[in-house]
Amino acid sequence: MRLLHTMLRVVDLERSLAFYCDVLRMRLLRQQDYPAGRFTLAFVGYGEEANQTVIELTHNWDTKAYEIGTAFGHLAIETDDIVATCEAVRAKGGKVVREPGPMQHGTTVIAFVEDPDGYKIEFIQP
Repeated sequence: MRLLHTMLRVVDLERSLAFYCDVLRMRLLRQQDYPAGRFTLAFVGYGEEANQTVIELTHNWDTKAYEIGTAFGHLAIETDDIVATCEAVRAKGGKVVREPGPMQHGTTVIAFVEDPDGYKIEFIQP
């Protein structure tokens, strides 16, 4: 068994694709509209679905807002240069909500950014 994807519901698919593909440099792997169900699925990631876990962005055409549940925490992405990664996100209009630095009660260097729908993405430097 392996983990296939994490699904996030998004309000504006184009805005979310711009964030994940342009700001976080993922690739759009596939996208399909389901007119009978009035939704679109778009899968983004750093590698092919056959080899890596990806993110499924679900856009329900008739939904104008979502409430992020209190059980959801964040997605995590490893980066070799966390400072440069945060600078690149900021340069493309992304929102850095926690600057790079050691985690509380530890030494691992982390940072957080926020996607257009308010989901948190943690950067971790190995």
